Amino acid sequence: MDSGLVAAGRLVSDGIELRDAWVLLEDGVVVELGDGPRPEVEVLAEAPDGVLVPGYIDLHCHGGFGFAFDDGEAAIASARRGHLAHGTTRSLVSLVTASIDDLEARTAAAAAACAADPLLLGIHIEGPFLAHAHRGAHDPGLLRDARPDDVRRLIAAADGRLVQITLAPERPGADEAIELLLAAGVRVAVGHTDAVLEGAADTFDRGASIVTHAFNGMFGLEHRAPGPLPAAFDRSGVTLEIISDGVHVHPRMVKLVFDEAPGRVALITDAMVATGMADGRYLLGSLDVEVRDGVPRTVDTGSIAGSTLTMGRAVRTAVERAGVPLVEAVDAATAVPARAIGVDDRFGRIAPGRVADLVLLDAALGVRDVWADGVRYPPLADPASP
Repeated sequence: MDSGLVAAGRLVSDGIELRDAWVLLEDGVVVELGDGPRPEVEVLAEAPDGVLVPGYIDLHCHGGFGFAFDDGEAAIASARRGHLAHGTTRSLVSLVTASIDDLEARTAAAAAACAADPLLLGIHIEGPFLAHAHRGAHDPGLLRDARPDDVRRLIAAADGRLVQITLAPERPGADEAIELLLAAGVRVAVGHTDAVLEGAADTFDRGASIVTHAFNGMFGLEHRAPGPLPAAFDRSGVTLEIISDGVHVHPRMVKLVFDEAPGRVALITDAMVATGMADGRYLLGSLDVEVRDGVPRTVDTGSIAGSTLTMGRAVRTAVERAGVPLVEAVDAATAVPARAIGVDDRFGRIAPGRVADLVLLDAALGVRDVWADGVRYPPLADPASP
């Protein structure tokens, strides 16, 4: 673990900004921070034109750098290392739709990976209790209603590490599933759903607290029959994930979500195996995917199939293309996701006594240096924007 001082022209964390800022690290923990005159200690890194921010937290990632989270502990570790070099210091392990038997086994493997790696905050299961019409890149033959025994099997396989599950609340069995999940401490996310405003509102009022990748996999803001988003805008306890890559959601609509739900937008990657890789053929779950110009689409339907995004590029795209203020974009990659899954007492901001998860950005908001638990990791060149 590094001990010493990291300095930058600006520090942005938890809605505030300091100029000529510095942070003192000792034994993996932030012990002091300030602006102006600084302690006479070893300087670990200094960027007078740079920005120091908390480590990024990704609630929704399926893999990357040639590895899929569905493929077991070694693949999870390899993909996690790739994203770490792009600023993601903590993340959930997201699993895609599979048969219950396969999903149970993959959940157990993900739980083992989380037990071995403190940078993994838990598991997010996306599917198989999803709507056919809004399935996106989920195998239609594997979608199913939420049966109580299936839900219990997944909760048990996770061994206390199931943090979030995405489901369509209108499917038969969803009401009981939501009760079981909430009782187990799992965050319920509404996504890949046919729900309209009223149904989504009822689901949020019963305890669902996250919208999975807003606009994608759901009805949007249709003027006569809006989908879940207005219901989420109106409820202060609901966090809205969004993919800020310039492809999944138009930048103007990204800005609209930030404006309608201030302090409640979580930037995510929804990254899949091809992140950081060349264009070509890949798998997402059981589906064949073709990546062209950095955009993955299913071969059979042409549906967007995850992304090749990193959290570093998500923040930069939100600022440069959507016009989101830097302070808000940083919060959406740090403090907001930490609050959404109840780990904001440890992660998501730079403060004395907090874990030393830091990202030092250059003047163009590219990732220059990364610390996780006070350990410095070299950055990687960011994959090209689609």
